[in-house]
Amino acid sequence: MNLLDAMRYLVALEQQRHFGRAAQACHITQPALSNALRALEARYGVTIVRRGRQYEGLTEEGERVLASAHRLLHECEALSQELCAAREQPGGRLVLGAVPTAIPVATRFAAHLHRRHPGLQPVVRSLSSPEIEQGIGSLSLDLAFGYVDRPGRQGDPGTARAAAPRVVAQYTEHYFFLTRAGADGAPAGGLAEPWRWREAARQPLCLLTREMHNRSIIDDAFVRAGAAVQPVMETNSVLALLLAVQSGELCSVVPGSLAALVLQHAGLALHPLIEPEQTTPVGLMVPALARLSLAQEAAIALAIGGDWRNEFSRPAA
Repeated sequence: MNLLDAMRYLVALEQQRHFGRAAQACHITQPALSNALRALEARYGVTIVRRGRQYEGLTEEGERVLASAHRLLHECEALSQELCAAREQPGGRLVLGAVPTAIPVATRFAAHLHRRHPGLQPVVRSLSSPEIEQGIGSLSLDLAFGYVDRPGRQGDPGTARAAAPRVVAQYTEHYFFLTRAGADGAPAGGLAEPWRWREAARQPLCLLTREMHNRSIIDDAFVRAGAAVQPVMETNSVLALLLAVQSGELCSVVPGSLAALVLQHAGLALHPLIEPEQTTPVGLMVPALARLSLAQEAAIALAIGGDWRNEFSRPAA
């Protein structure tokens, strides 16, 4: 049994949560993946995968093996990059997480990074804040765009004393009332007159679902404005939110990081939200204790020195 391959298969299974899809992602057959995982179980004398008619998750011992697999694969990737790539031209895979509302930022960041270092292979994943924090702690993510002042921010729950990630400040979110263009004279694809949070609360709203941290930020702003809000529709998809407003029936509240998408769409318009002025810092999270790969170092250098990040913070009038 190749231990490194078996660890890679275990990580793929945890990500895909399906034996067939995991095998496909690893470019092997499903029996080969299953046999490798059984050999891994035999090596350590524990059951790693809970099996039924389909994948049912990992055992407690399996979660510990998975945590080690993430660390092992991270170290192997860092060593490979260090030995095979010139420091001026890093290469290899870089897994970048982002909260859903920061996906436009993360995607633009990945494109800038690839343009500067063509040998890099960025992978951008949309994840919730807890998933990002766990991924940074377990090293299943190399870097991530997330909310840096989220209450109760934690590292890997399987690590007794997980160190808080290092944070590279990136931009500050401002919030906008999103409407269909033409409503109340809103210009197509541009900024309209400001709205107060209290006024926005009385409109038919589509908001992100309550388990998403962005929704907590928005709800807090409505409370500070002395307004009670009851959305007529909720979704965990940023795309669904934009489409709901495009239909002409609903409005929404979105952060400035989505402005690039909205301002390119002639059917939508943004109103800056005032009273109160709600702002939220977003940063690039970096694993605290692990050795950084050349790909991570290149990405951090771009995050520290690049002025690209300011274009998402507040749309120009």
